[in-house]
Amino acid sequence: MNTTSPREDGPHGTDDAPDPAPGRVVLLTTSHRVAPGLLSWPAWQALRAADRVLCADGAHPQLPYLREAGTAVEEAAPTAQELVDACAGGRTVVVVATGEGEPHLTDGLARLAGSGRVLMPELELLPASYDLPGARLLDLVQVMDRIRAECPWSSRQTHEGLAKYGIEEAYELVEAIETGDRDELREELGDVLLQVVFHSRIAEDDPDAPFSIDDVAGGIVAKLIHRHPHVFGDETATTPEEVKKHWLRTKAVEKQRTSVTEGVPLGQPGLALAAKLSSRVRTAGLDVPLPKGEDIGYELLAMAAHAEAEGVDPEAALRAAARAYRDAIRAAEATGRQPTG
Repeated sequence: MNTTSPREDGPHGTDDAPDPAPGRVVLLTTSHRVAPGLLSWPAWQALRAADRVLCADGAHPQLPYLREAGTAVEEAAPTAQELVDACAGGRTVVVVATGEGEPHLTDGLARLAGSGRVLMPELELLPASYDLPGARLLDLVQVMDRIRAECPWSSRQTHEGLAKYGIEEAYELVEAIETGDRDELREELGDVLLQVVFHSRIAEDDPDAPFSIDDVAGGIVAKLIHRHPHVFGDETATTPEEVKKHWLRTKAVEKQRTSVTEGVPLGQPGLALAAKLSSRVRTAGLDVPLPKGEDIGYELLAMAAHAEAEGVDPEAALRAAARAYRDAIRAAEATGRQPTG
């Protein structure tokens, strides 16, 4: 008696028939933050070897460059089943993904694979371009451009009108640093960065002396390189003190100041102002006695100068003491006692 199991008919008559080659789907992802056409070599290889190249978005920024390079791109948005059918016979289909990475297509392919009824092609996710560090700053610039153009409030703002927000955000950043809240620190850094981008965008609209965020970034890059000859040049510095000497020397050449008081903003908090002036005098090696007076302001000036000489930031020290006093007040309120002092 024949004990072998009967053969079951497959899609082509029997299970002895060879399975058709399943083919291959390559999902090509690109970053809109990288200049179009700058694709990786594996991406170009996949595009040149493909039997078909599809893209659902006719306005995809890569399409003109792909076509210029001789790649025929079909503007099509196939379903998962249609894509599987297109791969039959061992064909390779490259899908140039849109910004969201074609989730409807990948979800559909996953459902087909899970059904167990379809011979699935190989699926490869191939990043064709990558974001470099800082790439999200380009998003911020684009968002700010749109807000400036379309928001009724933002479109009317001026440097003068935003000045107070810059001060507020800087203080909130300092508070986040001093309290050690990492989430708050990240958020406040973003708020400070927004002020830089916002002011730069406003500056672009100036009819007489416009400049852009690229000019701002280019200026600080040039300044950093010039003031770090031990990093970008031939000089050497092995200690923080040597670095500071380099910095002060190159800064002095740049500014060509006639007084150590030049460049010290008088609008900063009083203790910080006093400490800054004291630092400038000490660094320059000048012998300038502190002014004498009975007013409490002179006492505060002397205390700020003493703190700076000891390497203590008087503003930070006073804020720390003020926070301790605030906590004492809250504790007194919690127990029903009135704070003293």
